[in-house]
Amino acid sequence: MMERKKILDEGLLEKYLLDELNDSDRTIVERAIISDEVLKKQFSELEADFEKMALENAIVPPTHVKNSIKEQLEPAIVKRLSNTPLLVAASIGALFFFSSIWMYTQWQNTKNEFESLQSQTTDLKERLNILEENYVLTNTRLKTIDGKNTVPLLLKGNELSPNSRAIAYVNHKKKMVVVNSEGLPKLPKDKTYQMWSDVDGEMIDMGVLKSSEELITLKYIDKAESLNITIEPTGGNDHPTVENLISYVIL
Repeated sequence: MMERKKILDEGLLEKYLLDELNDSDRTIVERAIISDEVLKKQFSELEADFEKMALENAIVPPTHVKNSIKEQLEPAIVKRLSNTPLLVAASIGALFFFSSIWMYTQWQNTKNEFESLQSQTTDLKERLNILEENYVLTNTRLKTIDGKNTVPLLLKGNELSPNSRAIAYVNHKKKMVVVNSEGLPKLPKDKTYQMWSDVDGEMIDMGVLKSSEELITLKYIDKAESLNITIEPTGGNDHPTVENLISYVIL
């Protein structure tokens, strides 16, 4: 009875659960718990209180996290009595560990979703800006085409490219030239169409006819006597390849 009183008065059961006893005292307490029903009951109640406290102060994770922890801890319950303090400590540590991992994962997922949304918003703004710029440019070109001072000129293909067709809309008052090149046959990737103005026998570059655009604004050249289209290397040329002249119109 004196041994029981000493164990209870000095809080040796609590220290045993917290793994604060030396090997000698731990052995005495283990033997006492096995042989003394009162101490055994007291120990079971303390053990239950410790586990309850750990659960009440832990962050509640999702069900699948709880099940995962349970599966890992159940085999340890059947271990011998001397492993009980480690079991309690491991239970508390595992709960906090897995809860922390779950919270970090949730935060990381939220961060990634936010960054993705920011990227999509930026991309949408850029697309809207491009659409607005294209609308303004197309509207300007259409006004040039429909203007009363605009002259439409048909450039037919020659024997080198008999099926070629292009329409040049020239507005001398606004000094603008817009070309519809949809009637020109497609070229290989390393070739492009380029337009030239003939001024006193000199061919002056007006710009490249991009196949990706329906209406193309080119450089207006004063005193041009004719408009000419040649086939040149991709990116254009600084002088016309005369043997690749496929279409022209006299002004």
